[in-house]
Amino acid sequence: MLKKFLKYDLKNIFKFLIIFYSLALFFSLLTRIFFSIQNSLIMNIIGQICSGTTISMIFSIIINNLMRMWVRFKQNLYGDEAYLTHTLPLKKETIYLSKILTAIITLFVSVIVSALSLFIAYYSKENINLLKTILLPISTIYDINMISILIIFLFILFLEFGNILQCGFAGIIIGHRKNNAKTGYSVLFGFISFLVSQLFVILLIFLIALFNKDLMNFFVTKELITINAFKTILYLACFIYTLLLIIGYVVNIKLFKKGVNVE
Repeated sequence: MLKKFLKYDLKNIFKFLIIFYSLALFFSLLTRIFFSIQNSLIMNIIGQICSGTTISMIFSIIINNLMRMWVRFKQNLYGDEAYLTHTLPLKKETIYLSKILTAIITLFVSVIVSALSLFIAYYSKENINLLKTILLPISTIYDINMISILIIFLFILFLEFGNILQCGFAGIIIGHRKNNAKTGYSVLFGFISFLVSQLFVILLIFLIALFNKDLMNFFVTKELITINAFKTILYLACFIYTLLLIIGYVVNIKLFKKGVNVE
């Protein structure tokens, strides 16, 4: 049953996102075509417009991925589809698990499509060299491979998107316990959940820094921190955000299992 429910969720989300995927890839291809035409002011202007549209579509992919997941969560569990959903022979934790798996899969695909769009639009030896020039100082100072830097930062960004999404879920669950202005309360509690999660990250890093002098310099100085401290922060960020997602998952399931006030 989980497999069928997950398939249903994925189909619903991708049916919406495929529009933005197509637009991003289409305009990235146009960007490459128009930028490849040399010595033409008109073609360059059109290329710049397509380039800006490509970047806009990439941002739209991520934003709409998050927004669609929240809308789907609300409609499926508290809106028009709620009565059907809650009559299915599924435990509440299974229903919530389907939402989380859908989020992970769709966000992963969205990141891949975004990266592919950037590659199509801007890949060239000049741009690769420019990227190396930007990342080389960091790579040299902190003795980290440039590809590793990109992968770690992308992973942390992915975890952050996951945290934002789950904070939104928490806001919807708590907000729909109210009798009135449920949407407003959902936004408010979602924002509060996000602030609490970020304070948790900073506080945990600070507590660890109390036992690590190099890491404490991150809080008390503007100077470049040591190589080991920088690496520690990157690894800590990965660990803490993963821990945060697990905690949020457990808390949201407990809140969800307490009951659902269907509209």
